[in-house]
Amino acid sequence: MKIPRQEILDSLPVEWPEPLLNQIRAAVERSGTRLVVLDDDPTGTQTVYQTPVLTTWGVPELVEVFDEPHQLIYLLTNTRSMPEAQARAINTEIARNLLETRRITGRDFSVISRSDSTLRGHFPAEVEALIAGLRMHYDAVLIIPYFAEGGRFTVADIHYVAEGEDWIPAAETEYARDAYFGYAQSNLREWASHKFRARIAPQDIASIGLETIRLGGPQAVADQLSRLANAQPCIVNAAADRDLEVFVAGLLRAELAGKRFLSRTAASFVRVRAGLDKRPLLGAGQLTSASSGAGGLIVAGSYIEKSTRQIESLAALPGIASLEVSVADLFDPARRSSAVERTAAEASATILAGKDALIYTSRQLMTGSQTGEALEIGKMVSQSLVQIVRALAARPAWVIAKGGITSSDIATQAINVRRAQVLGQVLPGVPVWRTAPDSRWPDLIYIVFPGNVGHPDSLRQVVELLHLKVPGVI
Repeated sequence: MKIPRQEILDSLPVEWPEPLLNQIRAAVERSGTRLVVLDDDPTGTQTVYQTPVLTTWGVPELVEVFDEPHQLIYLLTNTRSMPEAQARAINTEIARNLLETRRITGRDFSVISRSDSTLRGHFPAEVEALIAGLRMHYDAVLIIPYFAEGGRFTVADIHYVAEGEDWIPAAETEYARDAYFGYAQSNLREWASHKFRARIAPQDIASIGLETIRLGGPQAVADQLSRLANAQPCIVNAAADRDLEVFVAGLLRAELAGKRFLSRTAASFVRVRAGLDKRPLLGAGQLTSASSGAGGLIVAGSYIEKSTRQIESLAALPGIASLEVSVADLFDPARRSSAVERTAAEASATILAGKDALIYTSRQLMTGSQTGEALEIGKMVSQSLVQIVRALAARPAWVIAKGGITSSDIATQAINVRRAQVLGQVLPGVPVWRTAPDSRWPDLIYIVFPGNVGHPDSLRQVVELLHLKVPGVI
């Protein structure tokens, strides 16, 4: 059911009039607390900039980054691609390492569990593992999937996905039909109750509504948060960035009064919680790295309809060599190796010739007969793409990875990225990294393109921007 966006917005109180981001930033800087984001796929860096991303979380690595002047730190866990038990184990390991890092450095930290704005991921398993591993008492688990850059809004506890000028309840979108993380509830109280396997009834899940945020302001938010206890789940509504500013200002007041909260959020909350201003999109002059006249590389594993349309638009661009990898071949042991070798050889020749290689999986979706098989299928396809990129004989000028699992696996397993710097965004919700000197391709522009972001021509526009010779914006 599509609902006109303006119809919903007109039913709401006006936004809180006072900008609060400067207050939030000052409070964050005074605290000296490191804000650590556990990101279940690399797309979560899609609202921040000048921020380190670590793909490993040993105590030595954490101590090093805690001692640097970064108040915001991302840890790429990629747990959305894993079974629940493995996701729990990783969150527990990170929690314990963070405690040891605090002991060594004397620096306190606050944790955010960043996940999908369309509600896919291991919830509540990951936050439960964090709470147990950190051995801390939390008064509430805040559920905040608002993500303006991707068109995700929460009003009256209903989570919406924007499509043009309309908003669609999340459970009516293709994301809700995910083979592993599917759901049938757009009301976040009902969704959370279902995720808790009915251990918590919908009416026992708290909610911070837009009336509280827009009419009562930060103090009303703080008052409502102060009444929560015993890790109570709490939905946070938001239809604009100012709503998040008001909420975070109230959150900080409640924390100063001794309350403690763990957040399960999409990417917009992270920027506001860190006190970061919005920045303009990156232009061509900010997207340069050592290229030696080589072509670029686009690797697309995401199979959703939006990604398919974007791939089709890019493939029509002159000078793009489109290399389709048959998923059926990948599932046949007799054909898999030859498919990988052939694609890698063709892509290498294309890149060396100064042209761009588009490697994408065939568009048929294979889901498996059981829920757990969906993750295994996705993992096998992603690993094949990793093998192709590993086998490349040429360094590309830049790399775009399309899809969360794909972008994580290519970065960590094919390019050996242990650390990168988030430069900013090339399109709303599309982050750009620069790889560190110890990666396979140092100083590489690496663009993490989420599967569920953009319009049909977005991927093509990014490639066109990368070919501009002077600074500019799309």
